[in-house]
Amino acid sequence: MSAASPSPRARIVRGRPALGILLLVSLLLGLGLAALLTRTPAPRPADAEASVFSARRAMVDVERLARAPRPLGTPEHAAARAYLLGRMQALGLDPVVMEGPLSPGSIRRMERWELSPEAAGYRVRNLVGQLPGRDPTAAPVVLMAHYDSVPGSPGAADDATGVAAVLEAVRAIQARGPTERPLIVLITDAEELGLDGARVFFGDYPDRARIGFVVNLEARGGGGRAMMFETGPGNAGAVGLLAGAAPHIDGGVTSNSLAVAIYRMMSNDTDFSVPRERGIAGLNFAFIGRADQYHRPSSTPEALDKGSLQHIGSQALEVTDRLLRTETLPEAGPDRVYADAFGGAMIVMPAPWGWGLVVVSLGLLAFAVFRSRTALASLLRGAVDGVAFLAGAFVLAQAVRLAAGPMLRRVESADVYYQLLERLPLMEVATGLALFGAALVFLAGTSGKLRMAWMGTVAVLGLLVQLIGGWDPVSAGMTALALVAVIPVPPPAASPWPRWLGLIGLVLVLGAVAQALLPEAAFLLLWPGLVAVAAAAFVAAIDPELRRGRISLVPVVTTVVVGGWLLAMGHPVFLGIGMDLPGILALIALLWLSLAAPLALMTPNSPGAGPWSGLRIIGLVLIVAAVSVSASALVFMPG
Repeated sequence: MSAASPSPRARIVRGRPALGILLLVSLLLGLGLAALLTRTPAPRPADAEASVFSARRAMVDVERLARAPRPLGTPEHAAARAYLLGRMQALGLDPVVMEGPLSPGSIRRMERWELSPEAAGYRVRNLVGQLPGRDPTAAPVVLMAHYDSVPGSPGAADDATGVAAVLEAVRAIQARGPTERPLIVLITDAEELGLDGARVFFGDYPDRARIGFVVNLEARGGGGRAMMFETGPGNAGAVGLLAGAAPHIDGGVTSNSLAVAIYRMMSNDTDFSVPRERGIAGLNFAFIGRADQYHRPSSTPEALDKGSLQHIGSQALEVTDRLLRTETLPEAGPDRVYADAFGGAMIVMPAPWGWGLVVVSLGLLAFAVFRSRTALASLLRGAVDGVAFLAGAFVLAQAVRLAAGPMLRRVESADVYYQLLERLPLMEVATGLALFGAALVFLAGTSGKLRMAWMGTVAVLGLLVQLIGGWDPVSAGMTALALVAVIPVPPPAASPWPRWLGLIGLVLVLGAVAQALLPEAAFLLLWPGLVAVAAAAFVAAIDPELRRGRISLVPVVTTVVVGGWLLAMGHPVFLGIGMDLPGILALIALLWLSLAAPLALMTPNSPGAGPWSGLRIIGLVLIVAAVSVSASALVFMPG
């Protein structure tokens, strides 16, 4: 006598938790991939081949420069200058000291820092050397970093790392043989005071009008992958150069046009700001991890991430070497839309191509809607539900962040600012837990009393953000948007298609808006949106009834691969602006949802049975953990 077949109800009960667990496994695999993508490369040893960059060789200079703080006007500053002159002479660069006046603003800053402008002679002193090329008439390339530090910090990262990387890169370039064009090695002074050294060089250097390209090295913190975060005007050629060098760089490239677009909106400056304002092409590199070391006594050679030195130095070497050996420097052209693909390569395209992605994606969405027989009204409800998630998750992230200390707009002293930098890793973990918790709660479904509870929670959190964090129109607007999106529109049907396709539709609409307003940033929405809608169209074509369990492998693959790429991209975004605007990562959470949603919503053999309710419990646990992690910063890192 054969065993009885399990009832349909039994299959449903087993199917929902199974797919929920598959969703969680996909999340963990994506996080693992992101961790791999955000690692720094291993530092090359001191006996590495002469033609490659070696962090261990460069560390000799870092250790010598960062023995003590070296702000302008101090004996340590003069000693660092003397040491660097000797190093540049040993490399055959025939260095000279180029002097210029301190600006009034820099003089005032020195006085606030209790430094003596008089001891510095009210002068800045750049170190300028040259590596000749075969064609002395060719436009020279400038490779630069600054050698001064702020008071109280040895500045091993900012910017002894940059200076050491410049010297080691020059040594490796020489080992590769003669170059076509000249290289100007520029070690600037007084960057920390007000970019005075860069202004003196680009304002007074006799051959400044012929400079064809600038590569600058910087740091904010003491580790992490070095990112190319700023370009000169018309970056088509410069980005193409970096893309060509990417496969040859230790650890690959970390860069995207979103970072460039965001940095242009910020008030921050580096020495690269000076040539950029003069219309000179170039690339600006920096690492910003281990933020607790930024301008702090802890920025020592021992604390420096040697992999970060290897990464920024390898990029400086490969990019500069290509520039020096080409007959024609990269030409200016319309800014490109680009992003690195898992470090080893870059995807680069003209900005107008984004509209082509919008058209193709909308066509695939229409096909998926037709094959799945999804009503347009249900699709709209799914999209509006996605708006409620996006806005509510933004508010939640801002509220969780407040548990770790004041927002930047309420910071009144440098000490508090540096204390918040120390807490940044805990803030990032807390933000990630909160957003993934909110995503799981969303996938588990909120209706009836749960929907009312979500509305009340968002309203209270939004009010707390304004009262504790200070008036913020963005948070206020997102709070209102979350409530408006929740109140009038009921959640979509239990079938997975309306919610999944509604989320994808929302991503594509946001991508089209970004393409119209800020095309350099649109790729963040359009590229994952295209992958998500292609996966949905494939599933709809093969199994529109969602009765085959194996079809779930499609969203599993996209969630792990593209989701991991998104999570890796979210890390530098948080390091850059997450201290004051962590809610921006709610957009990453929405993109992840557009990929992962079917893993919670699909129930093979019984579509419409609904997602596994256990996701809601896990999500709530993650949100509580997020608040605890954020608040723990006040205990373990008190001001």
